[in-house]
Amino acid sequence: MTSAPLPPRASGGPRGFPFAPPLPLFLLQPILKRIVTKIAADNPDMFARLGPHRHEYFLIDPTNMPFKLYLRPDPEALDFRAVARCSEPPHIARISGTFLDLLTLMDAEQDGDALFFSRDLIVTGDTEAVVCLRNALDDVDDPIAESVADMFGAPGRMALNALRRAAENAKKRKEASS
Repeated sequence: MTSAPLPPRASGGPRGFPFAPPLPLFLLQPILKRIVTKIAADNPDMFARLGPHRHEYFLIDPTNMPFKLYLRPDPEALDFRAVARCSEPPHIARISGTFLDLLTLMDAEQDGDALFFSRDLIVTGDTEAVVCLRNALDDVDDPIAESVADMFGAPGRMALNALRRAAENAKKRKEASS
């Protein structure tokens, strides 16, 4: 008796994250709200660096994830949520890159200018607003990625360490291919 070949594994997520199952976005919203609230509470001074741009919306597009992130860094009306990949809500600027590139940017491991000039990070819209956002994030005492990982205890720190290794391996592969 011969067995039929197994069907190819269905890819739940975009290229680069085949293990990411489709996830109802409403499940992410409380987590994202908790993250933005904690970062804002721990770093209230960062909002001054945003100036008038703190009232604006930014679209953060991890290009290999099944969703985009929508951020309004206004301490009076914080908003950080996942939106459908096909959604294009109004925004002042869009920041696009792979999840790992965006993570290393948030982890203070990667220079944003280097990512931008290498075209690994694409910025469209009001670049001044993005520079203000980046400067505000630079004012954060601890890297945001570490703060978020710490919110989830040992599993969060393990996940961040695994993602850091994946980012380092991706960087080495890219350097080797150039």
